[in-house]
Order: sequence, then C-alpha cells, then structure tokens
Amino acid sequence: MKQPPLDYETLRAMIRTGAPDRLLRLIGKSHPADIAPLFKDLEPAEVRTLFDLLFSVRRAAKTLKELPPEMLPEILSLIDDEKLAKMLVWADPDDQITFVDSLPEDRREHVLSLIDPDRRERVRQLISYPENTVGRLMTTDYLALPPETTAQGAIDKIRERGELEMFFYLYVVSDHGTLLGVVPIRNLVIAPPDRRLSEMMIADPIYADALMDQEEAARLVSKYELLALPIVDHEKRLLGIITVDDVIDILQEETTEDMYKMAGLEEEDRVFSPARISIQKRLPWTALNLLTAMIAASVVGLFEATIDQVVALAVFMPVVAGMGGNCGIQTLTVVIRAMALGELEFSSAWRAVVKEITVGIAVGAVAGILVALVAYWWKRNPVLGLVLGLAMIFNLFVAALVGTLIPLALKRARLDPALGSGIFVTTFTDVFGFLSFLGLATLFLRYLT
Repeated sequence: MKQPPLDYETLRAMIRTGAPDRLLRLIGKSHPADIAPLFKDLEPAEVRTLFDLLFSVRRAAKTLKELPPEMLPEILSLIDDEKLAKMLVWADPDDQITFVDSLPEDRREHVLSLIDPDRRERVRQLISYPENTVGRLMTTDYLALPPETTAQGAIDKIRERGELEMFFYLYVVSDHGTLLGVVPIRNLVIAPPDRRLSEMMIADPIYADALMDQEEAARLVSKYELLALPIVDHEKRLLGIITVDDVIDILQEETTEDMYKMAGLEEEDRVFSPARISIQKRLPWTALNLLTAMIAASVVGLFEATIDQVVALAVFMPVVAGMGGNCGIQTLTVVIRAMALGELEFSSAWRAVVKEITVGIAVGAVAGILVALVAYWWKRNPVLGLVLGLAMIFNLFVAALVGTLIPLALKRARLDPALGSGIFVTTFTDVFGFLSFLGLATLFLRYLT
C-alpha cells in the first residue's frame, strides 16, 4: 500500500491514532528540511512525540537545525535536558553551537554538564568566539594528516575515520598542527599509491582566521569557488573548517540582516516571533519614521498659501515624493549589495556616485517629461507640467545622490551601511521632492492661477 505524503494533516493524524511505525517509515523517506516546518502547528505533546520518534532514529538534530531561528528556542524548551544532551552528542559540531545558543543561560550550563568532558570543552571553545565570527560556525569534523603520508596511507586513514559531514579536502598539517596545504579528494584518488601528500598538496591555501567576520569568510569561499575553507588561529594552526552549506546559511543570514536593517527592523522580528517581541522591536523605528514624516510635512506646511491657490498641486505631490523614494531605494539596494560583495570601496566610490547621479538625472528626465505631459493633458496648464517635470528631475537627482552617499557615510562611520538607510533616503526624497515642487510652484504661481 502506498504511503501518504508527510504533510501536517497526515502527521497529526498518525500522532493522534498512535501509529509510530507508519510515521517512522514516512520520516525515513522525508528530508529533514521537509519535516522541520511541520513542528510549527503542533501542540506541545505532539511536538514531544515527533521529537521522540526523530530522536529514536538519530534524526532529531538534523531536523531541528532546519527550524527558523525564532522557533528553535520554543521547540527546545519542550525537550527534557537528558535527551537534549544526547542530541548534542550526536549533532555535528557547528550544529551543536546553534542548539546551545538557543538555550537560556542557566539551562545551557545544566545541559552541557550532562555530556562528556572532552566534548563539553570543545563546545565551550566554539562558544567562546565572538558572535558573527567564523570560529563560532566552524566544524571540527575534518581529517588532517602529516605531509609524509602517502596517498594510499591517506585513503586508509579515511576508511578508518568513517563518515564525515562533508568531505571535499584532506588537510596537510605540520607536527605542531600548522596548516601546510590541502589535497582535493579527487586528486588523492587518482594519485599513485606511494605519492606523498607534500608532493600533491596545494601549498599556501586560502584560509580564514577564526576571528574573521563570517561574511568576509563567505566572500572568500564565493570568490575562490571553494567547497570548504580551513579556519586557523593566529599561529596558522588548523582549528576547523566551514563548508559550502555553512556559507549558504551565512549569506542567507547576512542578506536577511541587510534587508531588515534597510527597513528599520531587527532580526529577532520574524514571521513566527511572538507579537510582543515584534511590537517592541518595531516601535522605536516607527517613532523615528514618524519624526521624519513630520519633517516632510513641515515642508509642505511652508507652502500652505500656494496650495490654497492651486489645489491641483496636492494631487501631484505624492507622485513627486513617491518617484523619488522609489529611485532612492533602487540606488540604495545596488550600492549596499556592491558593498556586501566587496565590489565597492571608498577608492571607487566617486565612480559609483557619478554613475548613479547620471542614471537618476536620465530617469528623472524621462519620468519628468511623461508626468509633465500627463499634467498638461489633465489640467490643460503647460506651466504646471513644466514645474512638475523639473521637480521630478531634481528629486531623482537627490534620490540617486543620497542613495549612494548615505551607505558610504555609514560605512565610513564604521556602522552597518544598511542601518535604517531606507528611512533616511525616503526622508530626503520626501523633503526635497516637496521643497522643489512647491518651491517652483510658488515661483511660477502667477502662471498657475
């Protein structure tokens, strides 16, 4: 009989009817990434049942690591300490840190006390690295051998060691553990059995210091098309590695961070975060946004008399501000992406500024002509079209300028270039958009009434 697909309804029905054998068969055919999302809608008792089944076949760690960061602490809070400690023992070293970081401080110490001293010490060493450094993310699950080892000897060692998490390279180290080179596994397999590792290794390989920012390390992996990156200490002793799957996680995390900061959000504010957390995180930025909106409104207030005489101006004000905001965010996105990928440095910043200003003026000219034609057709006033077109060109020029300069200025101040940039760019485009449009309208008021 064909098994039903593992979805939420099937899972819950099997848990409620007490069909663990059928559920285990389904779990065995499902990828951990497909199982993890099913936790979010389960009751606490059902969560424990599903965890116990995964735990019994040693798939709990690989499944829970696929949970969204905001859900993991909640799920772990439902698991007793003894099972959690065993799961840590079975987990990959880098996943151990993810789980330990998701525990409250007091519970963390108790869970760590339940695992063997050697493993506990390794976990503590990884936790001791600062947040967002590769030392905290690296895995110690790798194979390192001395340079005099032969190809056949290395293959024998691999067989003795057994399965590794991701095995792309063999690392060659000195007697003191200093990284000397790497040997791609494919090269090892095709080499003559008696060839030494020192003869086939890639000497002076690309590596990262354990204190390097994780985004910088991910950039190295991407730039040099590596499958794994060795991590060393200040004396170049090999400490661990990060693999390409870690890099994907890093890039996803950094992209989310930049996207959130541009919108004035914090990473703790996720789709499944408690409403209380989201409210606390959003209120400060909302207050700042309200303040900047009031600044833009005060500019409009300076021209109340002009608007009273030409009510049509109120119709087109959102057009000028909206187009400026859109252009500014486009420029901001391009510039922040270039910074994140290392494509834009201060030495080349002037080229980026000139290019974006050129694009802003060109797009503003086209948009200005189009909106001027619309204004003339609608209100039958060529001067209104002229004012609107000129204001559009000026505001898109400002949008391109601030969209480039604000992230550069933040980086110069050693702040994250994405930090609230969207709010600041929108403020500038609103203020200068209203100022240029209503200011020009005031100058040409006699031709508009």
